[in-house]
Amino acid sequence: MTTNNAARDLDWLLDELVERAVGTRCAILLSADGLLLGRSQELAKEDAEHLSAVASAFQSLARGTGRQFDGGKVLQTVVEMERAYLFVTSAGSGACLSLIAEENSDVGLIAYEMNVMVQQVGKFLDAAPRPTDNVPDGQVPGSPGGR
Repeated sequence: MTTNNAARDLDWLLDELVERAVGTRCAILLSADGLLLGRSQELAKEDAEHLSAVASAFQSLARGTGRQFDGGKVLQTVVEMERAYLFVTSAGSGACLSLIAEENSDVGLIAYEMNVMVQQVGKFLDAAPRPTDNVPDGQVPGSPGGR
């Protein structure tokens, strides 16, 4: 099935990123609305879905902050924790790349490797918007009563 093949291809790319970017624990691809598109093999599906929701929230907050305080487009969001880093980077229109890295990682190298991956495959990572066929104007697709 095409969807499964595409997901496997994304998973393979994420596995490659984890190997290349020394200190990376795991990586995911997600849609702008937080849906998991792919995950590296180290990450269980449940954990990947949780990370996807977290990364989506951070990316949304960062974009809102950029708009509110005239900071411009968000290039990357980095959260420094006691024993790890969380990175979130836009990957095509409507998609994000996120990873967790060890506390002693070279954050510059990881950011570079993430951007290399996005540049190489970004056009393939564009997450298509949800279909709106047969939805009357002013109604939200998939919601009860259209709103």
